[in-house]
Amino acid sequence: MKLRLGLSAFLLVAGVVPGVGSAAASTTAADEVAVPPPAMGWASWNTFAAKIDYNTIKAQADALVSSGLKDAGYSYVNIDEGWWQGTRDSAGNITVDTAEWPGGMQAIADYLHGKGLKAGIYTDAGRDGCGYYFPTGRPAAPGSGSEGHYLQDMLQFQRWGFDFVKVDWCGGDAEGLDPKSTYQAISDANKAATAQTGRTLTLSICNWGKKNPWNWGAGTAPMWRTSTDIIYYGQSATLGQVLTNFDQAQHAVSQHTGYVNDPDMLTVGMPGLTDAQARTEMSLWSVSGAPLLAGNNLATMSAATRAILANREVVAVDQDPRGLQGVKVAEDAAGLQVYAKVLSGSGRRAVVLLNRTSSAATVNVRWADLGLTPAAATVRNVWAAADKGGFATGYGVTVPANDSVLLTVQGTDAAAAHGTTITAGATGLAVATFTYNATTTQTATLAVNGQQPTVVAFPATGGAAKTVSAVVSLAKGTNSLTFSGTAPQVTDIAVLPLPGTAGVEVVGAQSGRCVDVNDNGIANGIQAQLWDCAGGPNQTWVPSRGQLVVNGTKCLDAYNSGTANGTAVVVWDCNGQRNQQWTFTANGTVTNAVSGLCLDASGAVTANGTKLILWTCGGGANQRWTRR
Repeated sequence: MKLRLGLSAFLLVAGVVPGVGSAAASTTAADEVAVPPPAMGWASWNTFAAKIDYNTIKAQADALVSSGLKDAGYSYVNIDEGWWQGTRDSAGNITVDTAEWPGGMQAIADYLHGKGLKAGIYTDAGRDGCGYYFPTGRPAAPGSGSEGHYLQDMLQFQRWGFDFVKVDWCGGDAEGLDPKSTYQAISDANKAATAQTGRTLTLSICNWGKKNPWNWGAGTAPMWRTSTDIIYYGQSATLGQVLTNFDQAQHAVSQHTGYVNDPDMLTVGMPGLTDAQARTEMSLWSVSGAPLLAGNNLATMSAATRAILANREVVAVDQDPRGLQGVKVAEDAAGLQVYAKVLSGSGRRAVVLLNRTSSAATVNVRWADLGLTPAAATVRNVWAAADKGGFATGYGVTVPANDSVLLTVQGTDAAAAHGTTITAGATGLAVATFTYNATTTQTATLAVNGQQPTVVAFPATGGAAKTVSAVVSLAKGTNSLTFSGTAPQVTDIAVLPLPGTAGVEVVGAQSGRCVDVNDNGIANGIQAQLWDCAGGPNQTWVPSRGQLVVNGTKCLDAYNSGTANGTAVVVWDCNGQRNQQWTFTANGTVTNAVSGLCLDASGAVTANGTKLILWTCGGGANQRWTRR
């Protein structure tokens, strides 16, 4: 096959054999385009709920500046739900209580801009906002959504001077609106408003992960929520819920070139978290490249909280100009996990060693898992601000129970593969780096092997060759990456494997199709199915202590430990129970530890979407599977 460069669409076949291929591309930090970073700032909801006014926001903005957080990079002050009670004038324009907001909303935006900050505001995709369905600090307020007024409201927000808008989903959810088409309409309205005003309004999709926005968010908005709130107003924060939201935001193939998964506002400094747990939250958000939107009371925060939020090295990991999300690269024992983020430049990684267990334990990171050579690499403990020295092959450290260690590692990138026809040695993730030249910012849609496509942004390069990167999911064997749309001139594609993510496709002997999680979903209880093999993250099963793990923390599961024929085979949070234990036998069957029944394509059907169940082992082709 041929690579057609510089056309509106091109087809490329690419993959990786670890340790095989040409030398790594001579990509340096100067060659990279610094893509738009995740938003940083503060939002009002966690601390104040709907009980906000001009003076409340002003005090928090003043504290953001005086505490040093602005200098550390926190720039947005986001006014959440409660600023508006759903009133409009005869022309349909939003009106507010000027006793609470003297001078109207433009006055508070002007004040924030005068402090060198950016102003954020809030609405809902439906007719009625969250304050109507869940009044918190104010009476129920009908009409406080933007449905029917998308363009009008985006214009008004921009003319007031706002720089950011969070669009919630309470009304949209209650009305049964379709998230993808609704947020696309809002995005289109926002762009149309910008065409009139010349202002940029950053759009934040907040539909709590409904209908899997990681599949369609890129190109629609710079950020999208992947889960429900970490805490609801008045609750204490817990490390357990922090970890849940972190897990639900792991969609690395969707996060690139200025588009990011959003696990919700930080709970650092909120009641319930210890300082150590707050550091873990910051570490996980940073290795994820998540938005850093503080939610604590900035005017009363402790010195320890301020130091956690303002740590420049941690913030730099989050704001890394390459714009990638970290991925899980190891879990040698249950709950002892390693997450790694490929940073800008050559051979640079951020690594979180996470201990989810109740006992202190040694957690090890191997350079090979990170896509580095086994040569010595230097290690720095970020929170301790301590250089630990050089280490060959890897590094290990004792991590306290329910705690973490954040490292940066400087090593040597393994050989990247270049060209148009290269074969992957294993199913798993890799970093694809595109060298290109573009006189204007362009976007193109990337699809890998027929997986869910994603929109990739190519910022203008100023006439020089530059690079952008994206995490891609590859199948063992030949892989096809297809761009459609207005792609710029691409002169090189380098693919660097992340061997720690390697898994297998599980292929049905009868159908030739793969065990698949529908629509890249992460909800507990999704029934596994057959689908055309594409090597996506929803078809990459990592064997781990008898389990088959997908999307980092979900396991193939016999629903409710069922032992009867027809028991659904689903995905569920990995818990180590025997209904998540599977044995591949010599004859190709896969048996469940609880029931002894076989993984079965229901009714011996071979079509896409065929559901997987347990059934008495009979040796039929619909019960035989190959790991590839």
